[in-house]
Amino acid sequence: MNPALEPIVELIHATKTVEEAEKLLYETIDPSERIVEALEFAKKAHEGQARKSGEPYVVHPILVAAITARISADETMVVAALLHDVVEDTPHTIEEIRERFGEDVAKLVEGLTKIVEIRESELIPSGSDERLVSSALSFRKMLICSIEDVRVLVIKLCDRLHNMLTLDALPPQKQHRIAEETLVVYAPIAHRLGISALKNMLEDLSFYYLFPKEYAKIDAYITSHSQDFQIKLNDFISKVKTLMVHSGFKAGSFEIFGRIKHYYSIYLKMQRKGIGIDEILDLLAVRILVEKPIQCYDALGTLHLHFKPLIARFKDYVALPKENGYQTLHTTVFDDTSIIEAQIRTYEMHKMAEYGIAAHWKYKLGESAVNVEWLKNLQYQNESIEEFYELVKNDLYSEDISVFTPAGDQITLPRGATVLDFAYAVHTQVGERATAALVNKRAASLLTELKNGDLVRIITADHPIYHCTWIDAVKTSRAKSHMRTRCNQRKKEIDRMSAINILSDTFNLLPPEVEEWVHEAGLGDQIYRVARDLSFFKEVVNRFLESKKARSLLPTIFQLPPRRIKRYNFENFVIHAADGVSKVEFDYCCHPKRNDPIVAFRFGNRAVVHHKFCEKAYSWIRKRTPMLFVEWSESRLMRYRILITLKDEKGALAKLLGFLAKIDTNVISIKLGDGLAQSNLCELVIESKEHDQTRMKALLERRFKVIEMVNLTDAYKQ
Repeated sequence: MNPALEPIVELIHATKTVEEAEKLLYETIDPSERIVEALEFAKKAHEGQARKSGEPYVVHPILVAAITARISADETMVVAALLHDVVEDTPHTIEEIRERFGEDVAKLVEGLTKIVEIRESELIPSGSDERLVSSALSFRKMLICSIEDVRVLVIKLCDRLHNMLTLDALPPQKQHRIAEETLVVYAPIAHRLGISALKNMLEDLSFYYLFPKEYAKIDAYITSHSQDFQIKLNDFISKVKTLMVHSGFKAGSFEIFGRIKHYYSIYLKMQRKGIGIDEILDLLAVRILVEKPIQCYDALGTLHLHFKPLIARFKDYVALPKENGYQTLHTTVFDDTSIIEAQIRTYEMHKMAEYGIAAHWKYKLGESAVNVEWLKNLQYQNESIEEFYELVKNDLYSEDISVFTPAGDQITLPRGATVLDFAYAVHTQVGERATAALVNKRAASLLTELKNGDLVRIITADHPIYHCTWIDAVKTSRAKSHMRTRCNQRKKEIDRMSAINILSDTFNLLPPEVEEWVHEAGLGDQIYRVARDLSFFKEVVNRFLESKKARSLLPTIFQLPPRRIKRYNFENFVIHAADGVSKVEFDYCCHPKRNDPIVAFRFGNRAVVHHKFCEKAYSWIRKRTPMLFVEWSESRLMRYRILITLKDEKGALAKLLGFLAKIDTNVISIKLGDGLAQSNLCELVIESKEHDQTRMKALLERRFKVIEMVNLTDAYKQ
């Protein structure tokens, strides 16, 4: 549990009455006139109301105010926390709050109330996942309400912490829903605001309800080894204290305390590396607090001179702070048979690390070091609710890395970000025109994954380039959103030109003649659908034939027979055309995989297939090359290569093969241990009817640790 919140959380668990809650609040913050008035107002407003647990409802806002006071010590925020449910749950209005407690408090309460209103509104699109949309609505509204005053977010996080601490009073289904929303919405926001005291606790509480078996395993392991861990930590701390004093530090001028990593971070590491808890090297950690920034490096030198460091694990966030204001030196060292992570920071850095943006109010540190520009920069209006949520949660939830421009400017990106993400982070135009890159002065692909400290130079073209097949490969919402918007526009442009070319081939007319008829028929706004929708294509052909018949001066008996659309089946494709197609060929400029968007060009009786976003195909489309309506043929088996980590237990391989058989998958080949990097790795080539690689991977990841999955089904190789 986090030392910043541990004392008050233990007291909250034991608090059941209004009197106990009041006492705890006044022990946390001095009872000013406004706080006392707000407390009495809240007690009267919520009189007669009770929570699911049976305790008086007003206990909840009082305890939320106590947590807020612990986090921020800001009077206005504490008053708003006491009143945060008054407008929502009682007859009192926001005007009353404004009149009695002022504009500042009223704005915070209004922001908190709006979040609840949007949660309760009937804004769920048909066919959507209701739970996802509900969380996403809450997510977006919280962020929008916080643009003007980020204190709304801090109070809402404290409110959610108290809800999580009292979740045991709710039925299991509600527990699961609230815990899930906390993990994917609230904890990431606490992370971006730099409030690790809240983030860690929200994560661990959510973990307890969402994965009770995994939580229990970790808890049992930590509990059974706690005495051993404490002895190791005490021994290490004693050695370091002695060494620091010998190195010139004054006794009492620094502090060292030990801790065991919080449970959810242990679980994530186990999942990310595919290992058991007994294989995690750095369960133990110490924090060293010193007075001045330069002393962080003195303490680091003392550690590295006397304990062997794992250099690959060293990170300097003092010189290069994270975007959320976090500053600390991270290192990991060997101590006899133990491996211990050490975090070295000043007392002021420690306040920022624990309380983030709230330290601005709690400790009057001056202007906050936390960057909240990301709140304003999110693309609030450009995506559907679900798309916004999926895009933005990656930015919020990921661990950060810092990379640099050639001029030395620092760019913060989520872990896993690519060179192309970096290009869009520098400037939208740089992302749009990026053609290649140098990473640490070496040529690199735009999809190269960046590492902490990389120096990146982007090489640009003199015109925009479309990277439409890479949308899923980039990590940041900024890159995804811009690429998706541009590519949707490009796709519509390509489909409109392709539609004219397809109809030109079908009607045996010149493209300008087709465009003239399209205009006369009033199809201008919809004609792009011809290239996407077979039934619409056939409908347009029938309309053309009817109009041609109506215009003809010849009797029906003397008219040429109408041109009918025929279906031509090939191994991978189906082509619909008026004239014969005997074979399908590929060019060598692009490599469409099954279900990628494609186009087909007619050269005599041959069809040449390209990826829809291929540059060569685009130039042919613009030159009015005759085209054909093409689509992928119906279901056939997909082939994947999968790398899986097996558990070190008897029958692990048999369980894997049994599961693959259960989901109707054929195993083509299997390689185990020999020739692979680790003995517990298993490489398989499988065939499945599942065409969606993401869905297939998610299915496997429910049971096994999937390291890599590659789609081997390339239409060129069939």
